[in-house]
Amino acid sequence: MEAVLVLEDGTVLKGKGFGVEKEVYGELVFTTVMTGYVEVLTDPSYKGQIVTMTYPLIGNYGVSEEWFESDGIKTEGYVIRELTGIELDNFLKKYDIPGIEGIDTRFITKKIRTGGVVKCCLKTAEKINDEEIEEIKDKVKKHKDISEIDLVPQVSIKEKFIHKVQNPKARCVLIDCGVKKGIILNLLKRGCEVVQVPYNTEYEKILSYNPDFVLISNGPGDPERLKDTIKTIKNLIGEVPLTGICLGHQLISLAFGGKTYKMKFGHRGGNQPVKNLETEKVYITSQNHGFAVDVNSLSDEIKPLYINLNDNTVEGIKHVELPIFSVQFHPEARPGPHDTQFLFDEMIALKNIK
Repeated sequence: MEAVLVLEDGTVLKGKGFGVEKEVYGELVFTTVMTGYVEVLTDPSYKGQIVTMTYPLIGNYGVSEEWFESDGIKTEGYVIRELTGIELDNFLKKYDIPGIEGIDTRFITKKIRTGGVVKCCLKTAEKINDEEIEEIKDKVKKHKDISEIDLVPQVSIKEKFIHKVQNPKARCVLIDCGVKKGIILNLLKRGCEVVQVPYNTEYEKILSYNPDFVLISNGPGDPERLKDTIKTIKNLIGEVPLTGICLGHQLISLAFGGKTYKMKFGHRGGNQPVKNLETEKVYITSQNHGFAVDVNSLSDEIKPLYINLNDNTVEGIKHVELPIFSVQFHPEARPGPHDTQFLFDEMIALKNIK
């Protein structure tokens, strides 16, 4: 099966197709994780994106549902250097996702690092002629930017779901913007009951569940599109302890009047160094985001808690008085290092400082 990757600047990369025969569009991004391809594919934060793996050999240890971060593949397409084994091919076929292999992923990565993320099309078919490629070039230019697409409604839970534990130590209401399963599992492991609710749940409803704290999850797309969620967070401030991960961190910042911006190529990988500004400890973290909080937009009541040591971007914030903090990185990892899983204990401990 033939495959072609067409970028919005007209760049055409030809390779071998796997997965299904299909034509998909999205934002082309790269991740530097060397393992965890199942977690990457099933991460809801990648909705709307076509993902390139910088590590060259993908598929060599198979596929298992226990590694899923959601109910299936959420990426639009998959770009790799070399496919190993047949399980990954079958995995993409099961979820109707196309993939391309046999192209220079180093070239793609360097291109994105130099010029930033780009819109693209991934097409797989038995035969792809030059006329089709020219038509695709026009379609790519017309495809909506990721900031123009409402992605969170496509990955958020539709109805409330309660994850119960025996003798719960705390109750968390989780505002689901595209949550990874690893986040829920880390809370459950610590004896925390989780009430998972849709992204647009009103604050009165959230408070009716009597939460010890509210966690706003990760998710895809531009945080500024989530007006309803930001309004809910504003109304929860001062009523209940708040915390957030990734997109949730950005939404809390916006609720306090901060601003976010789109990064050139984002942070996607398992090797991002972040520094706690209070303790001066440095942690290696797992990250997946294309937007960041503008440090100069933060009000006096919010102070930076973590910074990224590669580019000094804000990696976490803390309220100066209220029990509110959030982090841009992923303490649950999956994939990546477990250096910051202690943050789930700190989230649960928020219940003691209402």
